Amino acid sequence: MTEALLYCLLVINAVTFLVYGIDKVKAKQGSWRISEATLLILAVIGGSIGAFLGMKVWHHKTMHKKFKYGLPLILLAQMSLIYLLFVNLLL
Repeated sequence: MTEALLYCLLVINAVTFLVYGIDKVKAKQGSWRISEATLLILAVIGGSIGAFLGMKVWHHKTMHKKFKYGLPLILLAQMSLIYLLFVNLLL
């Protein structure tokens, strides 16, 4: 089960990273955009590392407070949850 969870997290983070890149390209082109809610939901459902990396690599949403401060908080919460789950599983 742990291995399946790891694969799911890898996939959602890769997808999230790519979605941030796609939204950046669309922003430069002035075309249809991916909503901020979608970008944040991708982070919340497990793609926080991909979202954080997408912000840094694509230089996207770096000035928006909900992304600048929200994504690190989401990442911290997810890391804490994973830590607590593994500690409880090992006991």
